[in-house]
Amino acid sequence: MDQFQPMMANKGKELSIELSERKFVRIPVKTHLITKDDNIVDVVCKYVKDKIENDDIVFVTEKIIAITQGRAIPLKDIKPSSLAVFLSKFVTKTPAGIGLGMPETMEMALRECGVLRILFASIIGAITKVLFRRRGDFYRIAGYKARSIDGPTEGTIPPYDTHVVLGPKNPDQVAKTLSESLGNVKVAVVDINDIGGNILGVSHDSIDTEELIKILKDNPLGQGGEQTPMGIIRELK
Repeated sequence: MDQFQPMMANKGKELSIELSERKFVRIPVKTHLITKDDNIVDVVCKYVKDKIENDDIVFVTEKIIAITQGRAIPLKDIKPSSLAVFLSKFVTKTPAGIGLGMPETMEMALRECGVLRILFASIIGAITKVLFRRRGDFYRIAGYKARSIDGPTEGTIPPYDTHVVLGPKNPDQVAKTLSESLGNVKVAVVDINDIGGNILGVSHDSIDTEELIKILKDNPLGQGGEQTPMGIIRELK
């Protein structure tokens, strides 16, 4: 592990993880504050290109990709409908994120996913929660666009503590473009928090997304002001 000593783990997080008798190191990569004026390819190349090896996987959070696509919307510019205000009251809020539990994020879900889809997901989610005590059906039905919407939480870096950030557009294509710019290294666009995660896009079909979620399950990038929106996965031989 000596070669990784200059790359510090985020507070409370370990760099290494064992999975099925294999050991991986997750290297958080610190960046400047990303804005809509940044180009995601330039940012990723600047911070990881001189750190990667051939068999590495670079993982990039969906949030910074969305920000560079201009998909961070100031709260003051979002006027929630009465339906958004009503539906947001029934969303379970967790320490990992507010999700659609505020009128502004719910309003953006209605716009992104469509009113009918959100209503259908709400009805089915409510039924299965009451009858079967099963959670998560709302987001499974609403889809990744709804799951990827982030509202401001404690620890959100300014100015995004006053924004709603939507999911990124074309995450698979973004992953492929980043891979080409990095010399064909594998790249994944991820949505990871302290209670789980999703892989939104990959550059190579050979990437095992289920394995990737397990490798990242403890959220090595943190979920606050660490300012490490990307990282490198390396298997230790």
